[in-house]
Amino acid sequence: MQWTFFKVIKIIWVSAGILFTTWLFYSMQAKGVSSTYLQSDDLIAFEDNDDFYAFTPTTTYDKVFIFYPGALVQPKAYIPLCRKIAEKNIKVYLIKMPWRLAIKGYKKPLDLGILSDSTKTYILAGHSQGAKMAAQFVFENKKAIHKLVLIASTHPRDISLADMSIPILKIYGSHDGVADETSIMDNKSKLPESTKFVRIDGANHAQFGYYGYQLGDNTATISREEQQAETVKNLVSFITQ
Repeated sequence: MQWTFFKVIKIIWVSAGILFTTWLFYSMQAKGVSSTYLQSDDLIAFEDNDDFYAFTPTTTYDKVFIFYPGALVQPKAYIPLCRKIAEKNIKVYLIKMPWRLAIKGYKKPLDLGILSDSTKTYILAGHSQGAKMAAQFVFENKKAIHKLVLIASTHPRDISLADMSIPILKIYGSHDGVADETSIMDNKSKLPESTKFVRIDGANHAQFGYYGYQLGDNTATISREEQQAETVKNLVSFITQ
């Protein structure tokens, strides 16, 4: 009788874990991304391979923007943001991480030779865990990146970039339940005093991408389109200044 009881509990526990994992995977899938963003046109040459999505301006460019997705988020969810940045004559790489985890693939810009052109300005950015690992990459490769962008992240926490001389931008939402403002400011000392902080009123965690509900997040009070537009505006200003 006792053996049967524990067996039932085990089955329920395993089943619940499978259901939760399935739900989590589904919620992190890209949603509402127009197919037009995944096509080449007169302004942008679009490329899709096993390692990244790339958006290359058809005219001469000198800035390269590299983006790390958040943990488990389908990379496609960041295509609208990346495409709009590329339309400002900036080459963009949206990196595809192993198992959708930046912690597993944050060294890809070096491994793929993306940083090999000394005539270009390289800007590394990431969302959530992607931001954490972007900070880690800069910490380990201090001369490889010219600018750093951290979006919706409380990191760096375990490392310090306070002595870095490169420009750093931190973007966060007032309604982010995953990387809340208090936690972000608690780690402010880990960044240079010159770091620019941008607070987007009404923005939450998930709307920095185009995907579903993020566990622990709050409800945004602005639309996804408004949040994206404000994010792109600040990113482009930081990249081009």
